Amino acid sequence: MKIHLHIDRLILEGLPVSSMQGSQIRAAIQTELTQLLATHGLSDELREGVSVPRMRAGTMQFGPESKPAKLGNSIAQAVHEGIGNPKQQSAGNTRLADRGGVPK
Repeated sequence: MKIHLHIDRLILEGLPVSSMQGSQIRAAIQTELTQLLATHGLSDELREGVSVPRMRAGTMQFGPESKPAKLGNSIAQAVHEGIGNPKQQSAGNTRLADRGGVPK
């Protein structure tokens, strides 16, 4: 299955993120989201091949000491929570938290 996901804009309001860190966060999001989609798949609704103009991601909490890779992983997990297969997510929740994300 081919998945085309386009994130037009990601605003990290209130976080002191440099342009170099922005690139690191983007790379971490790509890597983590690719892994999550490969492992857990898409929701039934999206697997049908629909286009959605916007979606709601899961919640995230960040601290001032958060590293770019951890921020990227948490963002990817929140996005996957909005588009992923909920049957698979609940089974893998502990594993996701262990990888640096925010547990539910």
